[in-house]
Amino acid sequence: MDLAFHDLKLHKGRFIATIIGVGLLFTIVLAMNGLYRGNIADGIALIRATNPDLWAVERYRGGPFNEQSLLPEFFHYSVKSVPGVEKASPFIYYTVERFINGQSRHFSIVGYDVFGGLGGPRHIVAGRGIEQAHYEMVAHVKLGVHVGDRIPLGLHTYTVVGLTNDAVDGDGDPIVYLSLHDAQEVLYQPDNEEVRNERERLLQTLSGQSYLTPDQAQRLMAPLQPDTHIINAILVRLKPGANRAEAAGIIEKWLYLNAYTTKGEVQLLLKGRLASISKQLLLFRVLLLLISVVIIALVVYTFTMEKSRSIAVMKLIGAPDREIIRMVMEQSLLLTISAFLFGLFVIHNTYSKFPRTVLLLPGDDLVTFIVALAGGVLASILGLWHALKTQPAMALGE
Repeated sequence: MDLAFHDLKLHKGRFIATIIGVGLLFTIVLAMNGLYRGNIADGIALIRATNPDLWAVERYRGGPFNEQSLLPEFFHYSVKSVPGVEKASPFIYYTVERFINGQSRHFSIVGYDVFGGLGGPRHIVAGRGIEQAHYEMVAHVKLGVHVGDRIPLGLHTYTVVGLTNDAVDGDGDPIVYLSLHDAQEVLYQPDNEEVRNERERLLQTLSGQSYLTPDQAQRLMAPLQPDTHIINAILVRLKPGANRAEAAGIIEKWLYLNAYTTKGEVQLLLKGRLASISKQLLLFRVLLLLISVVIIALVVYTFTMEKSRSIAVMKLIGAPDREIIRMVMEQSLLLTISAFLFGLFVIHNTYSKFPRTVLLLPGDDLVTFIVALAGGVLASILGLWHALKTQPAMALGE
């Protein structure tokens, strides 16, 4: 008698249903592994895709991704003059929600110098990159637009000239690339009605000053308009052989900015905005894995209890304990391995359907399998504890 195959023969439906049920639980565990890794990968994807030698941001800020950083656009000329700097490019990044093709979509906008500057898309999978200073855009394929689509943003309409799959933003949403000035206009330029109202309020305020004539108040209007030439960071590329630490030190000491390497930006994000959600997802991973082990243990223990009479008969006819041990462990491991393989099959065929990135790594799958296998052995021990204390006399009872 073999307990595992005996179950398959006499209770095939229940045993398979149990494998499917536990397997779906393993699917959730593996999905949580992928969500944990995907959350980190999404959070740092744009940083690594951009990957300058240095990120120069507002003093005492961890921007532009971990917190807001605001700089005048012309600061990049000062950074360009630092010894060892080959190129310094203005960069802007922010998140918006707009109606795209009739649906409200959440995405991020990247603005960069499209004429040789840093920060643009690296891989165009359809169409071309931005070649004009205004009214062209490159969008991530996740946005669901096509080359040639015209998308209204702010006061103007932009033509999709290319598609990319480089990176998503920290929330897993698509990224749209615009020229620097277009991105600034979308973010900072109010609509015409608001501009008229603001000008009227400003003119009334200036006209109320006794030391200003109406003509002087009118002439002051233009210089006092809001400045849209604001950026979030300056991307720095160093000359070959230049010392990165020295260049960063000069930028920080003399230009009163903060300068981070790409690795430093990643660490800021991991220890900042991504820290809480990563810890929470890690906790869910551990809890789900423990729950899976407990359920397997309970299932195997229940199956073993149901076969108490069969085990007693085996003892009565003189079967050695090692045979009983082998059978119980065989049942537990068959259930565990089958359920894990089923869960592995399901998640690897469905992960692309998730709204967030699910990054499945072979190392995570292997660790999960080892822990599941250890849980199967633990389940065997619980079943063995019951099996070995079963008395042969039970075979003669009712």
